[in-house]
Amino acid sequence: MPERIRELRFERAGKLSWHERAAPALQDPGDALVRPFVVGRCDGDTVPIHRPVSRAMQAGMALGLVDPVVGAICGSVPFRGPFAIGHECVAEITALGSEVAHLRVGQRVVVPWAVSCGTCGRCRRGLTSKCAETSGSGPLAAYGFGPASGPWGGMAAGEFRVPHAEHMLVPVPAGVPAARVAAASDNLADAWRCVVPALSEREAASVLVLGGGAKSIGLYAAGLAVAHGAGVVDYLDDDAERRWIAESFGARARPLRTAAGGYDVVVEATSRAGGLRSAVRAVAPGGVCHAVGYYLATGTRVPLMRMYADDVTLHLGVSHARAVLPDLLDFLLRTGFPAERVTTLTADWDDAPAAYAAKTTKLVVRRAPLDSGEP
Repeated sequence: MPERIRELRFERAGKLSWHERAAPALQDPGDALVRPFVVGRCDGDTVPIHRPVSRAMQAGMALGLVDPVVGAICGSVPFRGPFAIGHECVAEITALGSEVAHLRVGQRVVVPWAVSCGTCGRCRRGLTSKCAETSGSGPLAAYGFGPASGPWGGMAAGEFRVPHAEHMLVPVPAGVPAARVAAASDNLADAWRCVVPALSEREAASVLVLGGGAKSIGLYAAGLAVAHGAGVVDYLDDDAERRWIAESFGARARPLRTAAGGYDVVVEATSRAGGLRSAVRAVAPGGVCHAVGYYLATGTRVPLMRMYADDVTLHLGVSHARAVLPDLLDFLLRTGFPAERVTTLTADWDDAPAAYAAKTTKLVVRRAPLDSGEP
């Protein structure tokens, strides 16, 4: 094991760089060390990368305009660099603690973005990103958000430590390409929870996706909705490339301004307060709206009376990736669903600093795995 490794750090808007740090070590008998070889850039990572938001968010919290929970997750000056970035990856196990019995060195695994124990009451209920054991007094324990979310570092690194490895690490089934599950740690799993459970309860339901903010999540959701038998899937986005990707999955794509109503399932992925209100108004009676964006303002308005009159359910919150990963990976194995179609830029590992700053829908960086198999 090397004594030093590199990790990718966010410095400031538009600037990322490699830094050296001490190699991780096993600290507990239930730990594992993993070497990521495919890393996806989460939609949320682009918020500080593409815009200088740190001081504006700090001022907004001070004035009561931005919800203070942002500071609890991302620091008192949100997204202030430098911090290790990355919370989507496919990795290979390089070392295991003495109590880890059902995993093996060399195995390829998906590592969920949030750290969870798997045994507390919340984890047993499927709320794995709100684990009572790992999050302590803070709202999240997670990779890639900086020290306010724990000492876990980022996944865009030579190697990193995973606690509760028997629970946390989910093996990639043989026959599923690593590129297909590059976003399974977060964005792909987030899209899954937005549409798959709702469609299982509503035969041939109509689905609307408002895209453009949570860029890849919206596309994954559109594709998964088609693949799970939705009667109609409409994808709305002002970006022509993303509309083309949605159409390649079988969705009907139109510009965002053409939004209408009457859908059983609506996915709000504009990450805008106006988009949230439009999404809620587009839900048919008895339907559900899943919102996946960041809504930072303390006074975000929603049409509650409209929701009351039409018996609409609004759900928003962090994704509980670990809870859905077994079903998601089994689906990918059975169907060959081409989730990699959403990836718009694949870059070499060494080029990650420049690639992470690219304004593209879904970035994946990769390097060769230690074994000779195709990643």
